[in-house]
Formats: sequence, C-alpha cells, structure tokens
Amino acid sequence: MRKLLLGVDAGQTVTKAVLFDATGQQVAKGSVKVPLRSPHPCWVERDMDEVWLAAQQAIRMCLAEAGVTTGREVAAIGLSGHNDGLYAVDARHEPVRAAIVAMDTRAHTVLDRWRDTPVWTQALARSGQVPFAASPAAVLAWLRSHEPAALERSRWLMFCKDWLRLKLTGEVATDPTEASASFTDVHTHVYSPQLLDLYGLGELAGKLPPVLPCDAVAGRVTAEASAATGLTTGTPVVTGAHDVDAAALGIGGTVPGDLTLIAGTFSVNQVVSNRVVIDPRWQVRNFVRPHQWMSMSTSPASVAALEWFLRVVEVPTAPGESVYDVIAREVGAHLAGPSEVLFHPFLYGSPHSWPASGTFLGLRGWHTRGHLLRALLEGVVLNHRWHVDALSSALPVTGVTRLTGGAARSETWAQMFADALNRPVEVPRVEESAARGAALLAGTAIGLLTDIDDARALTTAGHLHEPDAARVTVLGETYQVYLAAIDALGPVWSRLAAD
Repeated sequence: MRKLLLGVDAGQTVTKAVLFDATGQQVAKGSVKVPLRSPHPCWVERDMDEVWLAAQQAIRMCLAEAGVTTGREVAAIGLSGHNDGLYAVDARHEPVRAAIVAMDTRAHTVLDRWRDTPVWTQALARSGQVPFAASPAAVLAWLRSHEPAALERSRWLMFCKDWLRLKLTGEVATDPTEASASFTDVHTHVYSPQLLDLYGLGELAGKLPPVLPCDAVAGRVTAEASAATGLTTGTPVVTGAHDVDAAALGIGGTVPGDLTLIAGTFSVNQVVSNRVVIDPRWQVRNFVRPHQWMSMSTSPASVAALEWFLRVVEVPTAPGESVYDVIAREVGAHLAGPSEVLFHPFLYGSPHSWPASGTFLGLRGWHTRGHLLRALLEGVVLNHRWHVDALSSALPVTGVTRLTGGAARSETWAQMFADALNRPVEVPRVEESAARGAALLAGTAIGLLTDIDDARALTTAGHLHEPDAARVTVLGETYQVYLAAIDALGPVWSRLAAD
C-alpha cells in the first residue's frame, strides 16, 4: 500500500488539497474556490462553513484523482493557511460570525489611534512587528468596540487552517508561526501577557488556542470528518504552519540568507534568520524551527492586481491557451525599450504610509492592452523590489532567491523579477509549494522523513532566470520613477481617501 501525505492549503480565495508521496512528489490535486464578501466598505469576509465545505470537496476531488478508493493510503495530513484575520468559534465549536480575512481593512481606524503612541513602538519591540489592519490585535480591538457580543460568545480565536483542523479532528490548537501574528514575544516565541495588555485585550488571553510544534500530531480524523471527506478515521493530522512558512519549506527556502518571494494575493518577501532584526518595514515572526525567525516584508499588492485586471478588461484566450500565454505574447510585443506606462499595484493596500491606491500613469491614446499588461507586471515586480531592498538593508540576504506563486507560472514575469532585483531567480519545479510544505511537516511528524531538511524531499531546481543587463538598466530607471511618483502622489491619494 502506498504511503501518501496530504497537504491542505487554505488561501484567501482558493482551498487546495494535494497528495504527495513520501519524497514530496505531487500525485494528485483538488482545488475549490471560496467566495469572498464585502458587506461594507473595507470589509472582506467569508462564511466559515463554506471554507470547511470547500476543504471537503477539495479533499474528495484529490482522492478521486489519485485513485484512492479509501483514505487508508493517506498516512498523515498537514495543513497550511492564510494568517491574520479571525476565525472565531463558540464553546460548541460553531462559528460566531463570518471569518475576517487578511485583505480586510476595517480596523484602519484602530491603527490611526495607535500610531504615534507607545502602543506602536512597544509592539514593535516586543512582538517584532507593528500591527496592520488585518492583524489579530487590530481586528480584535475593532470587534471589542463594534461587536462586543461576538467576542463575548467566542471561546476560541483561531486562524484559517486551525478552523479546518478543528473540523477534521475536534481538537483546538495553533502553531508557533501563526501564533506570532500579534501576541507572542519575539524572543521567547510564547504568548506575552504584556502584549495583550498593551493592546487592551488582556481579557482575551484564555481564548487564544494552545500552541503546538508545527510537526506535532495535533489530532486525528474523526468519524464525522471521515464521512465528509473520504479520509480514514484516525488518520493523524499535524499542526501545520502559516502558508508563507509552508511555501518556503515547500520550495527549499529554509536556509538562513535564502530569499523566498511569494507572488500571490500578497507580495511576500521573506528570509529565514538565526537572530532577531527588528524594523517597521517587515514583520519578524516565528519560523517552523524553534529559535529561528522569518522576517517577512509584505503588502497586499501582487498577483491580485492581475486578477483585478482580468475582471475589468477582457483578455480573450484561444482554446488550450492560458492567460499566461497571452501575457507572453502581448507583453513580449511591447517589452523592448523604456517603460512608457507606470502602474502602482495598490488596489488592496500598500507598504507605504500614504493611503495609496492603484494608479496607471503615462497613458497615451496609442497604448494597447499589451502596454497596460507590461506596466502591471512591472509594477507588481517593483513593489516586490521595495520589500527586498528593505530586507537587504539590514539582513544578510545572500543566498538563493526562489520565486513561487502565480507569477512563477509566467516565464515573462519571472524574468522581470531577475531583472528588477538584478539577481538570479530560481523557479523550483513545485506546483503547490505551501501544500507541499504542509505535507512535509506531516511526513516529519510520523517519521517518514527525519526532519524538514530531509535530503529525500529536496526540491528539483527549475528554470534559473539570469538578469538581462539591458533590462536591469530599464527597470532600474523605471523604479526611480516609480518611487518618485509615490512621493508625488501621496497628497493626492490622501485627498482621494478623504473624499
């Protein structure tokens, strides 16, 4: 009988269930979208029962594709998911309200109160990060002011993957990577009563889930979950990790100094470190190994911009053709010469202090969809560069640079990363990096792998994109204009936000 590992990756829009063999080779996949809802401006939510239903469907699809007639071939299950936001349940483990995802910005008013106060500086010093609108500290402070009854009914304040594990096993837990989103001490990795008190949330300490190692068996599939998913009752379910940590693990980015770029809904730019280096431009969070840290410089401004563009601008594809084929053709036709159109990818937020918004600059009547697509791809890459430059200013970002996420599926886009960063960029041969990382944690938990660096599960190097000297110069000049435009547009963006 095969021994397979199931990795479930619950992102903000899609839940994927992926089967791997014991060496991390993909066997089958199921994928189901989960609808997002915005009942009010700045709100981004989804129904928690729909999240669980999507996971059930994705798991069943994956098992069917693999030809697994029973779940007995699945030796263990690992979980990863989007961090921040809130998945709250009551004492009966029923949802208290809709889930709040990391794209939600309703708590910006909370940040306005905290900024330029001791909360800001003490949070950075104690937790290794300043809060942002969807961080648990800000979301819970907003709920305390606007929905106190929801907090009163809540028994457990969890993250996305922890909600799925609860439904699979009936057990409540989280892991060190997710726990460090707001309330753990950056040096000790454990919950800090001082941090909770700093945010005025001390009374919620007993509602935070217990923290287990990422590769611990946190529960086993219940009979009810077995009937819903096709998995076998009693199958071990591992604690898992935040999807960005799992993605780094999934593509081999676990060596201090290596740079992992995740170009998905968020622009995630991260490096593992053996020491704490604190800066407001990034978040220092727990890594999957004890006494290591993941420094992450992030913003909700990456491939989500392309998804928006495809919704509002018709981009027809021929039979058998993907949107990335269209990008290669149309962007390639307009790639020579300097950037004529500039794009700021700040549709859902930015890393800058201004209330920045998405902006096309330099449009002329002769520009085509290809010019706009080139500008969009370049704008996303230049936002990643801002984050990488920040990390490189204080951390030894000297190792391999690896790219994963939606942008990695495009040869044209991946090459832009190499040119904008002026460093070789490797795209590993891993289709679902976060699910693979979760599965490797599951394999470690049950002894199929010795640890997360087991040589049997090394990734296969894919295409290595070397910087093109001419394009390095072009994108270097474009980056200077990009930054100057951010400074110049700041007051305009503020005026638009005020209006």
